[in-house]
Amino acid sequence: MPRILMIVTAADSIELSDGTVHPTGFWAEELVVAHRALSAAGAEITLATPGGAPAPVDPGSLSSDVVGDAARVDEFRAYLETLATELAAPAAIAEVDATGYDAIVLPGGHGPMVDLAQDPSVGAALVAADAAGVLIAPFCHGPAALLSATRADGGFAFAGRSLTVFTDEEERTGGLGAGTPWFVAATLAERGARVEGGPAWSSHVVRDGNLITGQNPQSSEAVAAALLDALDERAA
Repeated sequence: MPRILMIVTAADSIELSDGTVHPTGFWAEELVVAHRALSAAGAEITLATPGGAPAPVDPGSLSSDVVGDAARVDEFRAYLETLATELAAPAAIAEVDATGYDAIVLPGGHGPMVDLAQDPSVGAALVAADAAGVLIAPFCHGPAALLSATRADGGFAFAGRSLTVFTDEEERTGGLGAGTPWFVAATLAERGARVEGGPAWSSHVVRDGNLITGQNPQSSEAVAAALLDALDERAA
């Protein structure tokens, strides 16, 4: 049975470029789709946040107007209800040994831009996990968390690695738009990552060794499938 650490944002708001505050959290579809697929495959999943703070869902990700399908919203709500206790009292990342897991999964939502992107405990966990060859699978805005991963020599742990993430185009046209305080894809590229974007709003996954990344919510199922394939390869 694979052991998976799912690192989730604890941020419930983000300050926009004009100084206003916008509600945020994890994106329901991304957490639900990944958690459900991995659980169905027999994985044991531990949810963790910075400081063990509750993990809030982005209210927009449970809005029929945003999602465009009331039945899917009901499906997401129902699944999140089954995780209510874990979301309310997740593990604290600093108290978890990331190298003791087979994989780390990081779903998005804009929340990771607020906390995971600069949290020292997240960075330490990712650096240790990457050095140990643990599979690391962030998607949509989840790759923002990679920015916290600084090696002892001061270098970016994922410099030179190929990955994908919510693109600047997607942010401008369907994300926070003009209010975006900073762009995750551009920042990762500036730090030395090789960002490979696919067509906007289409499923796109990039694998570079133990790093498996997905571009957007539409990539949620494909990321989970790629991670399960990678876990199977290791078990063979």
